Amino acid sequence: MQSNNKILDDISQLMTNAMGVAQGAKDEAQTAMKSMMDRWLADRDFVTREEFDAVRAMAQKAREENEALKARIEALEK
Repeated sequence: MQSNNKILDDISQLMTNAMGVAQGAKDEAQTAMKSMMDRWLADRDFVTREEFDAVRAMAQKAREENEALKARIEALEK
């Protein structure tokens, strides 16, 4: 009976080690995929949301200033 427990203990230890290896492989694959996606996005010159919002605000301000100048020119021409 003692040898039976030893076999079960060995199988249990083997399964535990296999699960540890599988978890490590999963973590490594996730890290590699994230790194690859970060590189791919950086190569595409995408802008961040903050940069987009800043440029959008600048464009809106320029439009408003343009409209004000246009109204001023029209008033001066009269």
